[in-house]
Amino acid sequence: MVASPDLSGPVLETAPGLLNAVLRHGDVAVRLTEVEAYDGANDPGSHAFRGMTRRNAVMFGPPGHLYCYFTYGMHVCCNVVCGPVGTASAVLVRAGEVVDGIEIARERRPGAKDRDLARGPARLCRALGIELGHDGTDLVAGPVTLEPGESPADVSTGPRVGLRAAPDRPWRFWITDDPTVSAYRPAAPLRRGSR
Repeated sequence: MVASPDLSGPVLETAPGLLNAVLRHGDVAVRLTEVEAYDGANDPGSHAFRGMTRRNAVMFGPPGHLYCYFTYGMHVCCNVVCGPVGTASAVLVRAGEVVDGIEIARERRPGAKDRDLARGPARLCRALGIELGHDGTDLVAGPVTLEPGESPADVSTGPRVGLRAAPDRPWRFWITDDPTVSAYRPAAPLRRGSR
C-alpha cells in the first residue's frame, strides 16, 4: 500500500497540494498537473450544491475516495474527495503527464500526442482506464491509488473551465508552463430556447 496525500483539509488548500501527485491504475500512472476545486454547498458549480443524490453520494463520504461521473453522454471524469465527512468537497483531476505505462495509454488514446494523452479530465480517465465503476474507490486500497508528489515550484490559478455557475472563481490550479495543462475555455453561451 502507498501513502496517500493528506486529503482531510478544506478543498481550496487540498487542491493545489495534489499537483505533482501521481494517480495510478494498473500499469499506467499520471503525474497531476492541473486540478479544480469544488466546494459542495458553498459552490453553485459543484454537483453537490443542492445536496446529496445517488450520483454524488461519494462526495459526502470520507476523504481519499474517487468520485466518478459520466458527462456529455460519453465521457467519464474523476474527482478526489477531500475534507471532513459530510462536507461534499472534491477536486476534479483535469490534466497530467503519463509517467508510467505510456504504451498502454497510447493504445487507449490512439493518435494523441504524448503531451495530450491525459490533457483534459476525460482524456486522463481514458488514459488511466478509469471507468464509472471506479466510483467510490479507496485511493489507498486501490485499484486506483494516489501517491504524494513534491510541491511544484510555481503554481498558477484561474477560473474553472466550462462553468456557467460561479465561473469566475479562481479555483483551477495548475503547474505554471507545464505543457500538459489543458487550454482554458469558458462555458459556451446558452442559445435561446435551450433552457
